[in-house]
Amino acid sequence: MSEYKKIIEENESQVRSYCRKYPVVFTGAKNSTIWDEDGNEYIDFLAGCGALNYGHNNGEIKSEVIDYLLKDNITHAMDMYTEAKGKFIETFKKLILDPRELNYKLMFCGSTGTNAVEAALKLCRKNKKRSNIIAFMGAFHGMTLGSLALTTDKTSRDGAGVSLDNVTFIPYENGLGEKFDSLDYFEAILNDDHSGIEKPAAVFIETVQAEGGINVASVEFLKRLEKICHENDILLVADDIQVGCSRTGTFFSFERAGIKPDMVTLSKSIGGYGFPMSLLLIRDDLDIWKPAEHNGTFRGNQIAFVAARKAIEYNVEHDVNGQVVAKGALVKEYVEKEIMPLDEKISLRGIGLIWGIDFGKFEDKDFSHKVADKCFEKGLIIERAGRGDCVLKILPPLTIFEHDLFKGLDIIRDSIEELLGR
Repeated sequence: MSEYKKIIEENESQVRSYCRKYPVVFTGAKNSTIWDEDGNEYIDFLAGCGALNYGHNNGEIKSEVIDYLLKDNITHAMDMYTEAKGKFIETFKKLILDPRELNYKLMFCGSTGTNAVEAALKLCRKNKKRSNIIAFMGAFHGMTLGSLALTTDKTSRDGAGVSLDNVTFIPYENGLGEKFDSLDYFEAILNDDHSGIEKPAAVFIETVQAEGGINVASVEFLKRLEKICHENDILLVADDIQVGCSRTGTFFSFERAGIKPDMVTLSKSIGGYGFPMSLLLIRDDLDIWKPAEHNGTFRGNQIAFVAARKAIEYNVEHDVNGQVVAKGALVKEYVEKEIMPLDEKISLRGIGLIWGIDFGKFEDKDFSHKVADKCFEKGLIIERAGRGDCVLKILPPLTIFEHDLFKGLDIIRDSIEELLGR
């Protein structure tokens, strides 16, 4: 056993998970390729669970960070005024918000996405003076108690140790089949004085459920949801933590529907380089915080501000959205032609560069697990998602070269063929 693997196993908590799926010691990475200590090479279809949209060690972002550090610029400043923060806000507003006519205030929440969700929960309840929240079955919004109350998978919820309250779950679009209209049900809850469900302060939605199994909400669903919220004085919060920052082919995942949520949570790739950063975008009139009413020691991560600003510039200058649309079309075409014909029970869902190959109809309920393990043996790092973890989740860096994208897809096809005995 590797020296460092042994040290980690002997000393780190049993809570660790990814190292159990990929039991090697990783030492280097560039764009969509990772190397282990023995020099083995892996294509990365995990991308830090969406935190590495710009790839591992993006050269342009790295140069900006190194230059900042070499000049002994301030690296930690709570929420004090700094040049790094000012430049990020200026760039984000100019290149992202203004062109989309989005008038949001920016709240820097701390080091991880769940903190942005917690802040949104507090602020929604503070504004509307109601405690109940609507969330969707299949949702994942974070692991701290407020965010976890919005999250549905049993394993995550079982870790809470306390009751998770003040949330009402409704089915996602087509969550109970095409004949069940979840928004009809939502309206019935709101209009029925015997529903037994309190009017919510807000609805939280992932326009693409990632951990829920790559479920993509339709434009019609999102438009109607916004309309219901507006008509009933309910806030709409878009969780773009995993599927924002151009993952779906537009910077914000909700752009395709032409809606404007009241609040938006961002984290993961907003930090540009894998640096911890989370951000809550707030409709101007909803920003009723008192000073320090929600705070966090690392809400002033200056290195993240530097990387995030350069990442926004990189995104626009390199037309990352255009790249994602083109590469996403390649993934869809490949899977439909090369993988789905292997078995009629295989299905595909996705958008941009987030796709799910669904094996849920297989009798072998561990088949997706076996495929992921086989892929790793062949040099591909890939995760599973959805109910029963039956969905193979394709989530590469947005900057992945086409030849590496196809190499990874070939590994998936070959792994499935081998397991099917073809």
